[in-house]
Amino acid sequence: MSNRSRVRTIYSGRVQGVGFRATTASIAARHPITGFVRNEPDGSVLCEAQGAPKDLTRFHADVRAALGGNIRAEATTPIPPVLDEADFMIQR
Repeated sequence: MSNRSRVRTIYSGRVQGVGFRATTASIAARHPITGFVRNEPDGSVLCEAQGAPKDLTRFHADVRAALGGNIRAEATTPIPPVLDEADFMIQR
């Protein structure tokens, strides 16, 4: 798992109530990544994604391409990988 990285991205803007989580999960299914996406109480969306750095770059580019009109800001921070994570899911 040493070639896997994990990042936490917080998206803000018009990102809740517009299908952001479902679209992000659909995009994740097209990439070899794991993690989750969930709405936050402050109106932002939190996404943690894990995979090879090149796959994470492509995943985030696809999220921006699909949802960029809703994103006002995004902040990404590297975090430690989660061992034994198998899927990407929508958290409620």
